[in-house]
Amino acid sequence: MLTVRRSQDRGHANHGWLDSHHSFSFANYYDPQHMGWGNLRVINEDRIAPGTGFGTHGHRDMEIVSYVLQGNLAHKDSMGNVKGIPPGDVQRMSAGTGVQHSEFNHAPEQVTHFLQIWIEPNVTGIPPSYEQKSFTDADKRGRLRLVASPDGAEGSVQLHASARLYAGLFDGAETAELQLASGRKGYVHLVRGELEVNGQRLQSGDAVLLEDETRVQVRNGKQGEVLVFDLEP
Repeated sequence: MLTVRRSQDRGHANHGWLDSHHSFSFANYYDPQHMGWGNLRVINEDRIAPGTGFGTHGHRDMEIVSYVLQGNLAHKDSMGNVKGIPPGDVQRMSAGTGVQHSEFNHAPEQVTHFLQIWIEPNVTGIPPSYEQKSFTDADKRGRLRLVASPDGAEGSVQLHASARLYAGLFDGAETAELQLASGRKGYVHLVRGELEVNGQRLQSGDAVLLEDETRVQVRNGKQGEVLVFDLEP
């Protein structure tokens, strides 16, 4: 089964300092038909206005991944991490028993555009932890590059969850395919540009939900940047 969800069908909230699109129910956006997919719970596409951001707040027992598209995301947490997250970096924070953090855009004139992703962990009550790695455009060009996984394979950040996340850049004849094991779910989020996924033409912000499918095939991109998730049911 393959279901396409268009960008305009997502939840939307504009708080002035924050413009956010929600792929799944989040905060004041509630849709019982879109509570998550497998163990993927949140994909928020956030744009933070210059000189603003999320004040200190808490999380627990959740794997949180940040994927920056434009600008820089300034991260500070109760574990002592003070980091800047530029485009190309993937940040993973395991909230575990509890963590406090803030996220800001300190640039005076540039919007910070990023994806905030939450994945439900397969173990709870662990000490909180943090990891951040860089993946160049060359790493992702014309292929699905593993950027997050349970075992940190291929230099990916390590998730405490039964999930794998791939990122890719596709133009023209570039194509790639990912096999899905029996019983697994797939989720494809087109970050920007255009791309064909299993025969479906997607525009920026569109998604494809896959169940009882054996593969994900991406092709015919037009400045396409994509995230592909391999998830537990």
